Amino acid sequence: VQLQASGGGLVQPGASLRLSCVVSGRTLSTYTTAWFRQAPGKEREFVAAIRRSGGSTYYADPVKGRFIISRGNAKNTVYLQMNSLKPEDTAVYYCAIDRDIILSDIRRGDAYDYWGQGTLVTVSS
Repeated sequence: VQLQASGGGLVQPGASLRLSCVVSGRTLSTYTTAWFRQAPGKEREFVAAIRRSGGSTYYADPVKGRFIISRGNAKNTVYLQMNSLKPEDTAVYYCAIDRDIILSDIRRGDAYDYWGQGTLVTVSS
């Protein structure tokens, strides 16, 4: 299984970015997929997730209303549309998937089996 994240970069506050995570070796629609991030000197934190069944979405409070997670089944890709970016969004963003994760664990990083390599997002003026 390989997860390849991309789309990070340096942007100014208020700008938008779209991250992509291409999954190979698994059918993405049968997995719950999530984005996590880790800022310098901080612990990894949950950002957003989309469930395999029904496609329900979940967001961390700091990004709710600004970020949108979606899934392109035909391309086996999960996206994270990030709008109104703030300096505090600066972090390395990681995608993760798991087939059997339960709802109560969806925000726990240690519950996911497969991880991508991360893509750096820097928000600065």
